[in-house]
Amino acid sequence: MKILFEDENIIVAVKPIGVSSEEGMVKTLSEITGCKIYTLHRLDTAVGGVMVYAKTKSAAAFLSKEIAEKRFEKKYLAVVSGCPEENAGEMCDLLFKDSRKNKSFVVDRERKGVKKARLTYEVLQKNEQKSLVKITLDTGRSHQIRVQFSHRGMALSGDGKYGSRYKGNIGLFSHSLTFTHPTTKEQMTFKETPDHPPFTEFEI
Repeated sequence: MKILFEDENIIVAVKPIGVSSEEGMVKTLSEITGCKIYTLHRLDTAVGGVMVYAKTKSAAAFLSKEIAEKRFEKKYLAVVSGCPEENAGEMCDLLFKDSRKNKSFVVDRERKGVKKARLTYEVLQKNEQKSLVKITLDTGRSHQIRVQFSHRGMALSGDGKYGSRYKGNIGLFSHSLTFTHPTTKEQMTFKETPDHPPFTEFEI
């Protein structure tokens, strides 16, 4: 477990692929720190990257409010099939999550259980078959990046659940977090670069 920062209020770590962002990470970080750990945000188990956890109730309350009021910035790197028509832009959709299938879908009208989803993206590199894209989430819906790109015919590499024909790790990584420290009120940014396939197909 790679720890990027720790003090008496928070701990920032790089979640490994295959570890639950809730049970698995909380158990490991509790063992490392010897204190209670509070989950603030989530990553799919198959996705790795930078996450922050609170070590006190007050820190958890502060950061949870920051997330709710969209003052918590999350950026991702993704390897997608093909390439967006524009080198930068936004995606806005209505998403419905089918809890029985643990899968989200783009729908064309609002109804019960449907939520608005928005992200912005920038194409960093591309080759004949895939593109490396940097993504900033405006909303944090279940499988949001995966379903929004798949809906446009650009499934994330390795994401068979959403139509990828490539095998291997899902091409998604939590690249950076920017947030205000709960006690010092300092703005903090933490970054990590993925070093596993399919990201190794590109120079990051």
